[in-house]
Amino acid sequence: MISIVSPVYRAEKILPLLVSEISHAAEKIGEDYEIILVDDRSLDDSWEVMKSLAKENAHVKIYRLSRNFGQHPTIMAGLSKATGDWVVVMDCDMQDQPKEIEKLYKKATEGYDVVLARREIRIDSALKKLSSKIFYKVFNYLAGIEINNEIANFGIYNRKVVQSILKINDAIKFFPLFVNWVGYKTTTVSVEHASREEGKSAYSLSRLISLAFNVIISFSDKPLKIFVGFGSVISLLSILVAVFFAVRYVEGKTTEPGFSSLILSIWFLSGVIISCIGIVGIYLGKTFNQTKNRPVFIIDEAYEN
Repeated sequence: MISIVSPVYRAEKILPLLVSEISHAAEKIGEDYEIILVDDRSLDDSWEVMKSLAKENAHVKIYRLSRNFGQHPTIMAGLSKATGDWVVVMDCDMQDQPKEIEKLYKKATEGYDVVLARREIRIDSALKKLSSKIFYKVFNYLAGIEINNEIANFGIYNRKVVQSILKINDAIKFFPLFVNWVGYKTTTVSVEHASREEGKSAYSLSRLISLAFNVIISFSDKPLKIFVGFGSVISLLSILVAVFFAVRYVEGKTTEPGFSSLILSIWFLSGVIISCIGIVGIYLGKTFNQTKNRPVFIIDEAYEN
């Protein structure tokens, strides 16, 4: 059994083609399969189209979330419903080509638990490619791991990998990070990346920045360490400056108090202290949200033919 999971958002015009292409790719492999579509409470008629497709195709199972939770919680909802020995995760915009599923599956049967699709040539706007590259550079540095910006959600995952990912109880979900964290025997294959069939990405620059900030705070304590190091450097410089002015005072070279430098020092150090307190406060806030143990997604409707 192969499960193909795809989060859906504003994709009413793409869904018939998506299901058709996935069905063709799965039948070509020759294994039993299921197509799991999860609607992240789209504002268009995606859910109505999904219901029609599920009635026409017994392989299609559809679920609708109670509100818009975001792409990665939607993926987790789909994984929780997948029953296959292998699970494929792909976006619904047809940039991830269903025909590449066969290539991923064949590579997985060579003894790998995870096979990730590597987009050597990304068919995206220059701004999106640049923002993605900056996002992963900053993220990898602060999180202390290596995630390739040529790799996204598209890949095939063994059942045990999916079960391990579902056990991660982080309130903030980021699927590529979870795949990296659980480990297992992993490889990549080059795939063709296509242009978007319809519409535009829901990830604006501000949403990417917000996602990066939340994930970094959730997964890494490096920002705290950076501010601790920064505070230590400031303290050391303060000691050196104090010694310098003490020497000048003994030598009789101090003529008048430095009012401007004193005020600037107070403002600067106050800014450092407030920033440190703010970072600690953010971590406490995220910890508070985690202790609430709220579900990261709620399924409102389901249809399994």
